[in-house]
Amino acid sequence: MRTAAILPVKRFAQAKQRLGESVSEPFREDLARAMVCDVLDALHDTPSIEQTIVVSNEQSVALLADQQGAIVISDTANDGQSAAVVLGIERALALGIERALCVPGDCPALDPGELAQLLGAVEDQPEVVIVPDRHGTGTNGLLLAPPDVISPAFGPDSCQRHLELAREAGARSRFERPGSLLLDIDTGEDLTVLHERLSSEQRRAPRTRTVLGRSSEPCLISPSAA
Repeated sequence: MRTAAILPVKRFAQAKQRLGESVSEPFREDLARAMVCDVLDALHDTPSIEQTIVVSNEQSVALLADQQGAIVISDTANDGQSAAVVLGIERALALGIERALCVPGDCPALDPGELAQLLGAVEDQPEVVIVPDRHGTGTNGLLLAPPDVISPAFGPDSCQRHLELAREAGARSRFERPGSLLLDIDTGEDLTVLHERLSSEQRRAPRTRTVLGRSSEPCLISPSAA
């Protein structure tokens, strides 16, 4: 089944605002950039993903995406994650893509092996596969077959919202929980968890690991600092 990954990317100067009180602004921008690059690498290294579609108005990510053969769509409207994903879905449909995997740019430990396993479980269309965040309320991954089976609705409590949208569309729905896609980075607490995870996992997220390794940000010293 022809599969595309859709990766919406905020301008790095605007990304990770909820980390603002935990880390310095230069660190926040460096971290956002490193995480997106690591996610792009993971998508590129997943054989079952035929095409990656990046939707962003961040010029600095376009070069790397182009080097990896990704399509870059300019998100000049900057209307948020859901709207950006819709732009990606429209391009995927135009390319004849049969299903789309929507992922965020802040899951830097993303594992191609886990993605391959997620994509290997093919069900009859139409289908919606929801990957929740580690808290079980947000949506970190959304596998849509066909790509327009529902309109994405990311944000607070989106996990339940996507489930309801699938039911309304008459589509099969299920939850999957690949470990490397459960942890996204929004808060100082998330950042501490990521730092601890990467300390014991040496294979993934080299760019993010480099940024964390050279940081003296207080939120990386102890969970209480978050």
